Amino acid sequence: MIHEVTDADTAVTVGSGDVPVLSTPRLIAWMEAATVRAAAPFTTTGQTTVGTAVRIEHLRPTRVGGSVEVTAEPPASAAGRRLTFAVRAVDSAGGIVAQGEIDRAIVDRGRFLTTAPDPRV
Repeated sequence: MIHEVTDADTAVTVGSGDVPVLSTPRLIAWMEAATVRAAAPFTTTGQTTVGTAVRIEHLRPTRVGGSVEVTAEPPASAAGRRLTFAVRAVDSAGGIVAQGEIDRAIVDRGRFLTTAPDPRV
């Protein structure tokens, strides 16, 4: 998926730094979204995936107005309920903006929601 960097995506805006370039938290969110889409073939009715670990190297800045293509390469098969995705972000010049791995776990959606604590309590 291709994303255009806006002011809303910068480190200044999200509070992760003081420079007006693509923030690492926004980049990771885009990468996680790519893993959600790539995980769909591994789930059945009533299942979903949840993120469990992120190992990302943010290698180069992307200015506002620049674009980044984010990809998530799924594993060949699930290792039990764990999925590890190779993720990569490439800018319009072909430079690697970030790369790494994101882990997701396959869970039963209903059971997961009933075990999550209610933050209002």
